[in-house]
Amino acid sequence: MNIYECKSVGERIHGNSYVGRGIVLGTTPSGRLASAYFIMGRSANSRNRVFSERDGAIFTEPYDLSKVEDPSLIIYAAVREYENHYIVTNGDQTDTIYNALKEGGDFSEALRTRCFEPDGPNFTPRISGMATFTNNGFRYDMSILKSVDAEGSDCCRYTFQYPSVRGMGHFLHTYVCDGNPIPTFQGEPERVTIPEDIDAFTSDIWDNLDADNKISLYVRYIDSATGKSDTRLINKNQ
Repeated sequence: MNIYECKSVGERIHGNSYVGRGIVLGTTPSGRLASAYFIMGRSANSRNRVFSERDGAIFTEPYDLSKVEDPSLIIYAAVREYENHYIVTNGDQTDTIYNALKEGGDFSEALRTRCFEPDGPNFTPRISGMATFTNNGFRYDMSILKSVDAEGSDCCRYTFQYPSVRGMGHFLHTYVCDGNPIPTFQGEPERVTIPEDIDAFTSDIWDNLDADNKISLYVRYIDSATGKSDTRLINKNQ
């Protein structure tokens, strides 16, 4: 086993029917921040979603309001920015991190107040990422909050800190694969290659997500020196 093995995101997810929601943070060969967030769904309630961009943030929203069953875990701000921080998560902990930063707190401190989602027996992990821009570029943090056991009796909190390494990133997703209950992600975020071309990166992810279960994908590249960014947003329902 090569612990330093680096594959494309597409190679990591190809042929896997359900990896849930996923976050990628990393660095392009030229030094730009590369970020991606995707959602998948098995139930009608989960599949009834789209990404929308408003007020400088990315939200998950219902595609058909008449079909919404339980909005509590599927409607949230997935991406927000605060000063020199870029936040992306799979739930309303985006706002927890954002508010903590405004009050002088930090990423890990904010997530110590949260735990996995209350959706037993799956107890879906909360996954989060945050890039912090500095004078010399950026670094990024990733986190997963998951149940300590099958009963959801307590929460384990794992935080990972990464330097910016050109051409490389890290991929964190909620599930290993489909199942009943669905097995949660194990170990450290997976090392992935980051291409220079945003369209190549977007296609690599979207084209390899399971056709039946994929819902939406948001990709953004940011130049830390100029602040210029490029984005791609794909909604299966639109």
